[in-house]
Amino acid sequence: MAATDNTPALPDTGGNGRQDAQHDNWDQRLGFLMHDVSRLRRKVFDEVMKPYGVTRSQWWVMAYLSRHDGMSQSDLAEILEIGRAALGGLIDRLEAQGLVRRAASPHDRRTKLVFLTIEGSGMIERMRVKSDQMSEALLQGLSIDQRHQLAAMLDLVKHNLLAFKGLPPE
Repeated sequence: MAATDNTPALPDTGGNGRQDAQHDNWDQRLGFLMHDVSRLRRKVFDEVMKPYGVTRSQWWVMAYLSRHDGMSQSDLAEILEIGRAALGGLIDRLEAQGLVRRAASPHDRRTKLVFLTIEGSGMIERMRVKSDQMSEALLQGLSIDQRHQLAAMLDLVKHNLLAFKGLPPE
């Protein structure tokens, strides 16, 4: 198709079928790519973990407890950036499955602390093995150095996003 204006045609540089570099928006493409990778990873994760009967949200709670067992529900909700009611529902379901237990704080009986049970710790270990296998499949074709570079670059992007929001680095 011939150009109708005097703008010269530019070579295709991104494999996206567009030839006009003026319409190429690198930031937007990068944002969509990051979103798509995150969305697809979540979908694959859900499929891999489905046999365990634990949702991604429940896994996230359990994974955090595996590193910080005995947190209050309020602190856990704040750190995971979910509402207290939503977290309460997640913990209710995990408790019904025998994966976590609640206990009153020894300092304030109104405060409920959340702990992994032995069954919950075992579930975390089984799920970590599956998660590691999934991650290995996702990173297939990348060398160890490339994996480290990717992690470092994503960590920098995360740091910049936190700074943009005025939040301290994690």
